[in-house]
Amino acid sequence: MPLYEIQHICPLTTAQQDELAIAITRIHSTKFTTPKMFVNVKFTDAKEHVTYIGGKRRQGNHILANVRVGPSRTQKDWDSLCAEIVGEWNRIVPMPKVKRYLCTMEWRGKGTQWVGMMWLTFLRGRSAPDEDHTLRSCILLGGLIGGYEAGFMIPPAGGDVQWMKDNWDEFKMKAQSDEEFKDMVDEVEERGLMNGAGKSSKQKLEEALGWGDSA
Repeated sequence: MPLYEIQHICPLTTAQQDELAIAITRIHSTKFTTPKMFVNVKFTDAKEHVTYIGGKRRQGNHILANVRVGPSRTQKDWDSLCAEIVGEWNRIVPMPKVKRYLCTMEWRGKGTQWVGMMWLTFLRGRSAPDEDHTLRSCILLGGLIGGYEAGFMIPPAGGDVQWMKDNWDEFKMKAQSDEEFKDMVDEVEERGLMNGAGKSSKQKLEEALGWGDSA
């Protein structure tokens, strides 16, 4: 349901992409009632993209997300989501590690010796010193008002539980031959998503009233 796009100008290894996708999926699905199967993460190599920041030609690493919003989602909730994602980026895509060694070189002239000193820098890690590995922005766009995904219409914010109940028989039928749906059915049962497990009384009341407690 949510769609996260990671626009990166620094190279990301397959392992880093896997870790970022898993982390974002975990953060979103556990903060709300969205099954992991419906959390989408897309990577876009933006190295050759022309972008401007402050009217000047600049590049950066960005994460953009289209999510469903509801009245019960506060600014604090979204700030917390962003902070967790930024924390995972900083853990998975570290800045270059640099180790310096001091060495001397000698130049000999006519009866005179000059000794020059220079720094040799050896990079250790997965990046070059001129690559920008900082995450410039994590922007959440609340413009996801509907859609179709994996054979089903996307429910409105706050309607996940009823949506799962309405489609449960079809989910289980698909799970017999589709690994994605099997994983989803197992997750929903394990987390107790259809019976409101892990929710406060306030959250259950808001969901019963059709307010947007899920994103």
